[in-house]
Amino acid sequence: MNKILIVEDDPKINKMIQTLLRKNQYIAVSAFSGTEALLLLEKESFDLILLDLMLPGLSGEEILVKINEQSQIPIICVSAKDDLNTKLELIRYGADDYITKPFNNEELIVRIGAVLRRMNKGTTADKNNIFRFKDLVLDSENHIVTINDEPIELTVKEYRILELLISNPKKVFTKQNIFESVWTEEYIMDERVVTVHVSNLRNKLKPGEEYIKTVWGIGYKMQDN
Repeated sequence: MNKILIVEDDPKINKMIQTLLRKNQYIAVSAFSGTEALLLLEKESFDLILLDLMLPGLSGEEILVKINEQSQIPIICVSAKDDLNTKLELIRYGADDYITKPFNNEELIVRIGAVLRRMNKGTTADKNNIFRFKDLVLDSENHIVTINDEPIELTVKEYRILELLISNPKKVFTKQNIFESVWTEEYIMDERVVTVHVSNLRNKLKPGEEYIKTVWGIGYKMQDN
């Protein structure tokens, strides 16, 4: 049974969502602020987070960034804001979906199910930290990448980019996300560096097969199956 964290400061809405989730066979846990949500995430594991943007103290956007820095839990943002710029900004920050208040209960349940299915599809990782995507295999224990059992020679940076993308294949990573994750040294952010390394990585993977998708204006993710 999937466990969902509800981050919503309005007690009535929080309770309504909690009841709705439990009726649909989900385990529902409530938080009423961003700080409370972060504390719960330190103690418990969740399969998905429903995150309201208008929170006291830390904003929903700040919480979104912090969660994505620490975990790969899918996040659906819930807000009264309905403009395109807000939605694009949230995707850049790492949101997996967005639903506008007031929402239809059935739509919320459908969106939750869709996000959970997407997260469970595509890449699998076994207990030995071996990630599989199509015919590509990344062994993070031994730092080996193969396609159809043929080894692929990658630089350290190329390997780390691929490892980042394949470990969360449905998430769109901005160039800044990739730079900050891969270039741990104190370098000044340069998008061209990321672009060149992704291009080199693509060239080394199987010709004619798309593994890495460009999400224009945002960044990169693993190609949809």
